[in-house]
Amino acid sequence: MALCDQSLPYIRAISPYQPGKPITQLAREMGIPVDSIVKLASNENPLGMSPKARAAMETAATSLARYPDDFGLKQALANHTGLSVAHVVLGNGSNDVLDMIARVFLAPGRSAIFAQHAFAVYPIASLTAGAELIAVPARDYGHDLDAMLAAVRPDTRLIWIANPNNPTGTFLPYAQIKAFLAAVPPDVVVVLDEAYNDYLLPAERVEAAAWLETFPNLVITRTFSKIYGLAGLRIGYALASAEVADLMNRVRQPFNCNNLALAAATAALDDHEFVAQSYTLNRAGMAQIVAGLKRLGFTHIPSHGNFVTFKAGDAAMMNQKLLKQGVIVRPVAGYGLPEWLRVTIGTESENNRFLEALEKSL
Repeated sequence: MALCDQSLPYIRAISPYQPGKPITQLAREMGIPVDSIVKLASNENPLGMSPKARAAMETAATSLARYPDDFGLKQALANHTGLSVAHVVLGNGSNDVLDMIARVFLAPGRSAIFAQHAFAVYPIASLTAGAELIAVPARDYGHDLDAMLAAVRPDTRLIWIANPNNPTGTFLPYAQIKAFLAAVPPDVVVVLDEAYNDYLLPAERVEAAAWLETFPNLVITRTFSKIYGLAGLRIGYALASAEVADLMNRVRQPFNCNNLALAAATAALDDHEFVAQSYTLNRAGMAQIVAGLKRLGFTHIPSHGNFVTFKAGDAAMMNQKLLKQGVIVRPVAGYGLPEWLRVTIGTESENNRFLEALEKSL
């Protein structure tokens, strides 16, 4: 038997995560100058990182010979959410805490539920733990909570929910999520992934962290990669009951968050001006992109994040045409949407560049 055949079969069944194409890779492949490429593929903040975060990171660079102390960020997050430090788990990006949750609660002989067109890391984390996946068909490209509740089996231990959802941008009103939590068996963990909740309209927002006392089976995950602009530093966190957080910390890698990321995230959390600026830019860019898509005759899914998914017909061909013009967007065929592409909201000039390239590609 070959060496790799000795690995666990559910590990061999995993399809690796496919990130958005890096600018440098397109430059190598197409011979396009790096500074002429626009990347709108990975839902990054077009303004870059928070100035306060950059300054804090530069200061922290003087202490890189020391192992990290993550208490400061955990205390800042506790203050930010109204919880105690015991409820906070830090991760090397929110993907890290998603993997911790799966390792704590899933195993062979257990099942996990997720929605069609939901984030690719949910099946990867579930399969890594050896669990069986239950994929529930989407409703209007988003989560069908009634169908997900009906899919719960005696062996189900975890349900994944993204709100807003990536890559479709759909949103579930929090009243529906709260009713869902009340109906889910208390021994089933519900993960509420709020990576994009900072882009919600003020009227749509609810501080779900306040629900942890009522629903100890709830785990909330968030990231500093989106509106805070720290994607390259890999820093995220989970909010959970103290008991669940303790279990997650038992499988967490020691020092999984580095000094630069910890310092930058702590400062970014307090940079309200930068967050407000990023939010305003996203609202204006969303309107710009949506208007352009409508003008060009493209159908799109109404989005509550910092991206828009639109129907491109032959999406693979359209993507290639855009790449040849130095514009990177995200194919989403791996999410069961082979005719669609996802574009991140950029600056006004980046959005114009995308729309001009899209029109030429017609």
